[in-house]
Amino acid sequence: MASADHIKALLNSHLEGDDQRFYSVAMQLAAHEAKLGHGKLAEELRMLVDKAKQRRGTSQPVPIGKPRGELADLLSVSFPEARLGDMVLDDALRKQLQRIIREQRHAARILEHDLSPRRKLLLMGPPGNGKTMTGSVLAGELGLPLFQVRLDGLITKYMGETAAKLRQIFDATSQTRGVYFFDEFDAIGSQRGLANDVGEIRRILNSFLQMIEQDQSHSLIVAATNHPEILDRALFRRFDDLLHYDLPDISHVAMVLKSRLGRLAVKGVSWERLAEATEGLSYAEIVRAAEETLKEALIEEADSVSEADIRRMLEERRQISHRLANKNE
Repeated sequence: MASADHIKALLNSHLEGDDQRFYSVAMQLAAHEAKLGHGKLAEELRMLVDKAKQRRGTSQPVPIGKPRGELADLLSVSFPEARLGDMVLDDALRKQLQRIIREQRHAARILEHDLSPRRKLLLMGPPGNGKTMTGSVLAGELGLPLFQVRLDGLITKYMGETAAKLRQIFDATSQTRGVYFFDEFDAIGSQRGLANDVGEIRRILNSFLQMIEQDQSHSLIVAATNHPEILDRALFRRFDDLLHYDLPDISHVAMVLKSRLGRLAVKGVSWERLAEATEGLSYAEIVRAAEETLKEALIEEADSVSEADIRRMLEERRQISHRLANKNE
Protein backbone atom coordinates (compact mmCIF):
# COMPACT_ATOMS: atom_id res chain seq x y z
CA MET A 1 0.00 0.00 0.00
CA ALA A 2 0.94 3.66 -0.04
CA SER A 3 4.08 4.63 1.85
CA ALA A 4 4.05 7.26 4.56
CA ASP A 5 6.14 9.55 2.32
CA HIS A 6 3.54 9.32 -0.48
CA ILE A 7 0.69 10.16 1.92
CA LYS A 8 2.55 13.14 3.40
CA ALA A 9 3.50 14.40 -0.06
CA LEU A 10 -0.10 14.15 -1.28
CA LEU A 11 -1.39 16.10 1.75
CA ASN A 12 1.32 18.77 1.51
CA SER A 13 0.72 19.35 -2.20
CA HIS A 14 -3.04 19.60 -1.56
CA LEU A 15 -2.53 22.10 1.27
CA GLU A 16 -0.21 24.19 -0.91
CA GLY A 17 -2.64 24.11 -3.84
CA ASP A 18 0.05 22.66 -6.08
CA ASP A 19 -2.01 20.51 -8.47
CA GLN A 20 0.93 19.47 -10.63
CA ARG A 21 2.83 18.22 -7.56
CA PHE A 22 -0.31 16.40 -6.41
CA TYR A 23 -0.72 14.67 -9.80
CA SER A 24 2.99 13.82 -9.91
CA VAL A 25 2.90 12.15 -6.48
CA ALA A 26 -0.27 10.30 -7.40
CA MET A 27 1.47 8.92 -10.53
CA GLN A 28 4.47 7.93 -8.41
CA LEU A 29 2.09 6.15 -6.09
CA ALA A 30 0.56 4.30 -9.06
CA ALA A 31 4.02 3.22 -10.17
CA HIS A 32 4.83 2.11 -6.60
CA GLU A 33 1.71 -0.06 -6.49
CA ALA A 34 2.52 -1.50 -9.92
CA LYS A 35 5.96 -2.58 -8.71
CA LEU A 36 4.28 -4.33 -5.76
CA GLY A 37 2.17 -6.31 -8.20
CA HIS A 38 -1.05 -4.36 -7.59
CA GLY A 39 -1.69 -3.78 -11.29
CA LYS A 40 -5.43 -3.16 -11.05
CA LEU A 41 -5.02 -0.55 -8.31
CA ALA A 42 -2.20 1.14 -10.24
CA GLU A 43 -4.33 1.38 -13.37
CA GLU A 44 -7.30 2.77 -11.38
CA LEU A 45 -5.06 5.45 -9.82
CA ARG A 46 -3.71 6.43 -13.22
CA MET A 47 -7.24 6.72 -14.65
CA LEU A 48 -8.36 8.85 -11.69
CA VAL A 49 -5.44 11.24 -12.23
CA ASP A 50 -6.28 11.52 -15.94
CA LYS A 51 -9.93 12.15 -15.13
CA ALA A 52 -8.99 14.83 -12.56
CA LYS A 53 -6.79 16.63 -15.10
CA GLN A 54 -9.55 16.57 -17.72
CA ARG A 55 -12.18 17.84 -15.29
CA ARG A 56 -9.90 20.61 -14.08
CA GLY A 57 -9.11 21.54 -17.65
CA THR A 58 -12.79 22.02 -18.54
CA SER A 59 -13.38 24.50 -15.74
CA GLN A 60 -10.20 26.53 -15.43
CA PRO A 61 -6.54 26.41 -16.39
CA VAL A 62 -4.36 24.00 -14.46
CA PRO A 63 -2.02 26.06 -12.26
CA ILE A 64 1.67 25.53 -12.96
CA GLY A 65 4.02 24.89 -10.07
CA LYS A 66 6.65 27.52 -10.72
CA PRO A 67 10.22 26.73 -9.71
CA ARG A 68 11.10 28.53 -6.49
CA GLY A 69 14.34 29.73 -4.96
CA GLU A 70 17.52 28.84 -6.85
CA LEU A 71 15.54 26.63 -9.24
CA ALA A 72 13.88 29.76 -10.64
CA ASP A 73 17.27 30.70 -12.13
CA LEU A 74 17.74 27.21 -13.60
CA LEU A 75 14.33 26.32 -15.04
CA SER A 76 11.67 28.20 -16.99
CA VAL A 77 8.23 26.57 -17.04
CA SER A 78 5.33 26.52 -19.49
CA PHE A 79 2.30 24.35 -20.12
CA PRO A 80 2.19 23.75 -23.90
CA GLU A 81 -0.85 22.65 -25.85
CA ALA A 82 1.08 21.48 -28.93
CA ARG A 83 0.19 18.11 -30.43
CA LEU A 84 2.07 15.62 -32.58
CA GLY A 85 -0.28 16.38 -35.47
CA ASP A 86 1.11 19.94 -35.52
CA MET A 87 4.50 18.66 -36.69
CA VAL A 88 5.59 17.65 -40.19
CA LEU A 89 7.83 14.61 -39.69
CA ASP A 90 9.13 11.67 -41.66
CA ASP A 91 7.41 8.36 -40.92
CA ALA A 92 10.26 6.85 -38.90
CA LEU A 93 10.56 9.82 -36.54
CA ARG A 94 6.78 10.10 -36.12
CA LYS A 95 6.59 6.41 -35.17
CA GLN A 96 9.37 6.89 -32.61
CA LEU A 97 7.51 9.78 -30.97
CA GLN A 98 4.19 7.92 -31.06
CA ARG A 99 5.83 4.98 -29.30
CA ILE A 100 7.30 7.23 -26.59
CA ILE A 101 3.93 8.89 -25.97
CA ARG A 102 2.13 5.53 -25.93
CA GLU A 103 4.60 4.05 -23.45
CA GLN A 104 4.23 7.07 -21.16
CA ARG A 105 0.45 6.77 -21.23
CA HIS A 106 0.71 3.11 -20.22
CA ALA A 107 3.61 3.58 -17.80
CA ALA A 108 1.88 1.90 -14.85
CA ARG A 109 1.23 -1.26 -16.86
CA ILE A 110 4.86 -1.34 -18.10
CA LEU A 111 6.31 -0.79 -14.63
CA GLU A 112 4.14 -3.59 -13.29
CA HIS A 113 6.24 -6.03 -15.32
CA ASP A 114 9.59 -4.59 -14.15
CA LEU A 115 10.09 -2.72 -17.42
CA SER A 116 10.63 1.01 -17.94
CA PRO A 117 8.86 3.32 -20.41
CA ARG A 118 11.12 5.41 -22.64
CA ARG A 119 11.72 8.76 -20.98
CA LYS A 120 15.40 9.71 -21.46
CA LEU A 121 15.68 11.06 -25.00
CA LEU A 122 18.46 12.55 -27.11
CA LEU A 123 17.37 14.66 -30.10
CA MET A 124 20.00 15.23 -32.80
CA GLY A 125 20.12 17.17 -36.05
CA PRO A 126 20.55 20.59 -37.69
CA PRO A 127 18.72 23.59 -36.18
CA GLY A 128 15.22 24.53 -37.21
CA ASN A 129 13.87 21.02 -37.83
CA GLY A 130 11.66 20.42 -34.81
CA LYS A 131 13.83 19.44 -31.85
CA THR A 132 12.63 22.25 -29.58
CA MET A 133 9.03 21.81 -30.68
CA THR A 134 9.29 18.11 -29.79
CA GLY A 135 9.67 19.10 -26.14
CA SER A 136 6.45 21.11 -26.35
CA VAL A 137 4.63 18.29 -28.15
CA LEU A 138 5.63 15.68 -25.56
CA ALA A 139 4.46 17.99 -22.76
CA GLY A 140 1.23 18.82 -24.61
CA GLU A 141 0.39 15.22 -25.48
CA LEU A 142 1.03 13.99 -21.92
CA GLY A 143 -0.50 16.96 -20.09
CA LEU A 144 2.79 17.77 -18.33
CA PRO A 145 4.61 21.03 -17.63
CA LEU A 146 7.63 21.76 -19.81
CA PHE A 147 10.71 22.80 -17.84
CA GLN A 148 13.43 24.30 -20.03
CA VAL A 149 16.89 24.26 -18.48
CA ARG A 150 18.46 27.71 -18.58
CA LEU A 151 22.11 27.22 -19.53
CA ASP A 152 22.93 30.82 -18.57
CA GLY A 153 21.99 29.96 -15.01
CA LEU A 154 23.43 26.44 -15.04
CA ILE A 155 26.93 26.92 -16.45
CA THR A 156 29.22 28.91 -14.14
CA LYS A 157 32.95 29.50 -13.91
CA TYR A 158 33.20 28.35 -10.29
CA MET A 159 34.53 24.86 -9.63
CA GLY A 160 31.83 22.43 -8.58
CA GLU A 161 28.97 24.94 -8.77
CA THR A 162 27.55 23.70 -12.07
CA ALA A 163 27.49 20.10 -10.83
CA ALA A 164 25.64 21.24 -7.71
CA LYS A 165 23.07 23.05 -9.84
CA LEU A 166 22.66 19.96 -12.02
CA ARG A 167 21.84 18.02 -8.85
CA GLN A 168 19.06 20.50 -8.06
CA ILE A 169 17.56 19.94 -11.51
CA PHE A 170 17.65 16.16 -11.17
CA ASP A 171 16.14 16.42 -7.69
CA ALA A 172 13.32 18.44 -9.25
CA THR A 173 12.56 15.64 -11.74
CA SER A 174 11.54 13.45 -8.79
CA GLN A 175 9.62 16.17 -6.99
CA THR A 176 7.62 17.47 -9.99
CA ARG A 177 6.84 15.22 -12.95
CA GLY A 178 7.34 17.02 -16.24
CA VAL A 179 9.37 17.25 -19.43
CA TYR A 180 12.85 18.59 -18.59
CA PHE A 181 14.44 19.99 -21.75
CA PHE A 182 18.20 20.54 -22.11
CA ASP A 183 18.72 22.57 -25.31
CA GLU A 184 22.19 23.08 -26.81
CA PHE A 185 23.19 20.00 -24.86
CA ASP A 186 26.71 19.97 -26.34
CA ALA A 187 27.54 22.71 -23.79
CA ILE A 188 27.35 19.95 -21.18
CA GLY A 189 28.05 16.79 -23.12
CA SER A 190 31.10 17.60 -25.27
CA GLN A 191 33.81 14.95 -25.47
CA ARG A 192 36.11 14.78 -22.50
CA GLY A 193 39.14 14.49 -24.78
CA LEU A 194 38.66 17.62 -26.89
CA ALA A 195 41.75 19.79 -27.21
CA ASN A 196 40.03 22.86 -25.72
CA ASP A 197 38.55 20.87 -22.86
CA VAL A 198 39.16 21.89 -19.25
CA GLY A 199 38.90 19.97 -16.01
CA GLU A 200 35.63 21.60 -14.97
CA ILE A 201 33.90 20.55 -18.21
CA ARG A 202 34.98 16.97 -17.56
CA ARG A 203 33.56 17.15 -14.06
CA ILE A 204 30.24 18.52 -15.36
CA LEU A 205 29.95 15.74 -17.92
CA ASN A 206 30.86 13.06 -15.38
CA SER A 207 28.25 14.47 -13.01
CA PHE A 208 25.59 14.42 -15.71
CA LEU A 209 26.46 10.83 -16.68
CA GLN A 210 26.13 9.73 -13.09
CA MET A 211 22.90 11.62 -12.42
CA ILE A 212 21.04 10.53 -15.54
CA GLU A 213 22.01 6.91 -14.93
CA GLN A 214 20.82 7.04 -11.32
CA ASP A 215 17.63 8.97 -12.12
CA GLN A 216 14.56 6.87 -11.28
CA SER A 217 11.92 9.60 -11.56
CA HIS A 218 8.83 9.51 -13.76
CA SER A 219 9.77 12.70 -15.60
CA LEU A 220 10.99 12.85 -19.19
CA ILE A 221 14.57 14.08 -19.64
CA VAL A 222 15.07 15.43 -23.16
CA ALA A 223 18.41 16.68 -24.48
CA ALA A 224 18.81 18.36 -27.89
CA THR A 225 21.97 19.05 -29.86
CA ASN A 226 22.89 20.42 -33.27
CA HIS A 227 26.32 18.80 -33.02
CA PRO A 228 26.07 15.11 -32.06
CA GLU A 229 29.55 14.52 -33.45
CA ILE A 230 31.17 16.33 -30.49
CA LEU A 231 29.18 14.55 -27.79
CA ASP A 232 31.03 12.13 -25.56
CA ARG A 233 30.32 8.56 -26.68
CA ALA A 234 29.52 7.50 -23.12
CA LEU A 235 26.36 9.65 -23.28
CA PHE A 236 24.58 7.73 -25.99
CA ARG A 237 23.99 4.57 -23.99
CA ARG A 238 22.52 6.59 -21.08
CA PHE A 239 19.49 7.55 -23.21
CA ASP A 240 16.53 5.27 -23.89
CA ASP A 241 16.03 6.55 -27.43
CA LEU A 242 18.00 8.56 -30.00
CA LEU A 243 15.91 10.66 -32.39
CA HIS A 244 17.40 12.04 -35.61
CA TYR A 245 16.03 15.24 -37.20
CA ASP A 246 17.03 15.81 -40.83
CA LEU A 247 16.35 18.56 -43.36
CA PRO A 248 12.91 18.10 -44.97
CA ASP A 249 12.54 16.26 -48.27
CA ILE A 250 10.60 17.66 -51.25
CA SER A 251 7.30 15.98 -50.38
CA HIS A 252 7.31 17.37 -46.83
CA VAL A 253 8.29 20.85 -48.00
CA ALA A 254 5.42 20.84 -50.51
CA MET A 255 3.07 19.80 -47.70
CA VAL A 256 4.24 22.65 -45.45
CA LEU A 257 3.96 25.31 -48.17
CA LYS A 258 0.53 24.13 -49.29
CA SER A 259 -0.83 23.99 -45.74
CA ARG A 260 0.40 27.54 -45.05
CA LEU A 261 -0.36 29.22 -48.38
CA GLY A 262 -2.86 27.00 -50.20
CA ARG A 263 -5.91 29.11 -49.38
CA LEU A 264 -4.38 32.28 -50.76
CA ALA A 265 -2.40 30.88 -53.71
CA VAL A 266 -3.63 31.30 -57.29
CA LYS A 267 -4.60 28.22 -59.25
CA GLY A 268 -1.84 26.31 -60.93
CA VAL A 269 0.84 26.79 -58.28
CA SER A 270 3.21 23.80 -58.35
CA TRP A 271 4.12 23.07 -54.73
CA GLU A 272 6.58 20.38 -55.81
CA ARG A 273 8.39 22.81 -58.10
CA LEU A 274 8.64 25.34 -55.29
CA ALA A 275 9.86 22.62 -52.91
CA GLU A 276 12.73 21.85 -55.28
CA ALA A 277 13.95 25.41 -54.76
CA THR A 278 14.30 24.95 -50.98
CA GLU A 279 17.27 22.57 -50.91
CA GLY A 280 19.30 23.12 -47.74
CA LEU A 281 16.56 25.04 -45.90
CA SER A 282 15.21 23.86 -42.54
CA TYR A 283 11.54 23.56 -41.63
CA ALA A 284 11.82 26.77 -39.62
CA GLU A 285 13.26 28.70 -42.58
CA ILE A 286 10.56 27.38 -44.94
CA VAL A 287 7.82 28.35 -42.49
CA ARG A 288 9.44 31.78 -42.14
CA ALA A 289 9.37 32.24 -45.94
CA ALA A 290 5.68 31.30 -46.01
CA GLU A 291 4.92 33.80 -43.25
CA GLU A 292 6.84 36.54 -45.07
CA THR A 293 4.77 35.82 -48.18
CA LEU A 294 1.55 36.20 -46.18
CA LYS A 295 2.71 39.45 -44.57
CA GLU A 296 3.66 40.91 -47.94
CA ALA A 297 0.20 40.06 -49.29
CA LEU A 298 -1.47 41.73 -46.29
CA ILE A 299 0.59 44.89 -46.65
CA GLU A 300 -0.14 45.08 -50.40
CA GLU A 301 -3.82 44.22 -49.75
CA ALA A 302 -3.49 41.42 -52.32
CA ASP A 303 -6.26 38.82 -52.61
CA SER A 304 -3.86 36.10 -53.71
CA VAL A 305 -0.19 35.14 -54.02
CA SER A 306 1.52 33.71 -57.10
CA GLU A 307 4.18 31.07 -57.46
CA ALA A 308 6.66 33.85 -58.22
CA ASP A 309 5.75 35.63 -54.94
CA ILE A 310 6.44 32.48 -52.93
CA ARG A 311 9.62 31.69 -54.84
CA ARG A 312 10.96 35.19 -54.17
CA MET A 313 10.58 34.77 -50.41
CA LEU A 314 12.12 31.31 -50.50
CA GLU A 315 15.10 32.66 -52.40
CA GLU A 316 15.46 35.45 -49.85
CA ARG A 317 15.64 32.85 -47.06
CA ARG A 318 18.20 30.85 -49.05
CA GLN A 319 20.44 33.88 -49.38
CA ILE A 320 20.19 34.68 -45.67
CA SER A 321 20.93 31.05 -44.80
CA HIS A 322 23.89 31.01 -47.16
CA ARG A 323 25.38 34.17 -45.67
CA LEU A 324 25.01 32.81 -42.14
CA ALA A 325 26.65 29.53 -43.13
CA ASN A 326 29.61 31.39 -44.68
CA LYS A 327 29.98 33.54 -41.58
CA ASN A 328 30.16 30.47 -39.34
CA GLU A 329 32.83 28.72 -41.44
